[in-house]
Amino acid sequence: MEVSELRKIYKSTELLILVLMAIVLPIFGMIYLYHNSGNLNWDLPEVPAIVEEGLIGFGVGLLLVQFLLFRKRIKSSFLTGELILKLKSYTNATKERYILLFFISLISSVGLLFFENAVFIVIFAVTLIFFSAGKPTPDRISRILKLDKEQKEQIRLASRPD
Repeated sequence: MEVSELRKIYKSTELLILVLMAIVLPIFGMIYLYHNSGNLNWDLPEVPAIVEEGLIGFGVGLLLVQFLLFRKRIKSSFLTGELILKLKSYTNATKERYILLFFISLISSVGLLFFENAVFIVIFAVTLIFFSAGKPTPDRISRILKLDKEQKEQIRLASRPD
C-alpha cells in the first residue's frame, strides 16, 4: 500500500477539522465576550422560550447522536482487513462527526447570543472536548481501528509532514 494515498486521506481530514475549528472558535468567542461584557446592546428581537428549549434539546441530542453515529461507523470498518478501506471508513466517520460538532457549535453560539443561557456555554464546552479528544492522531487511529504493527507504522508515516 502506498503511503502517499494514506497521507492524502489523513491530511484532507486534518484540514477539514482545522477549518471547522477556525470558523467556530472566533464566532463563539465573540458572542461569549459580548455575553460577559454586559454593556453592549445589539437590539436583538425577542424570541419565544420554546425556541430556547428546542435549541438546548437539539444541541444535546446532536451531541449524543454524533457520539453514537461515530461508534456505529467505526464498527463497520472492522468488516474489512485492508488498511486503506479501514482508514477511509474512519475518516468518513470522523468528517461526519466533525460536521455535526460544527453545527452543535453554531447552535450553542446562536443560543447564547439570543438567550444568554449558560447551558449553551456548557454545550459548547462539551463540543470542544469532543473536538479535542476526537482529533485523529496516528495512535488514536491505530487504537480505534485495532491495527497491527505494520499498519500502525504506515499510518504514522502518513501523518508526518511532507
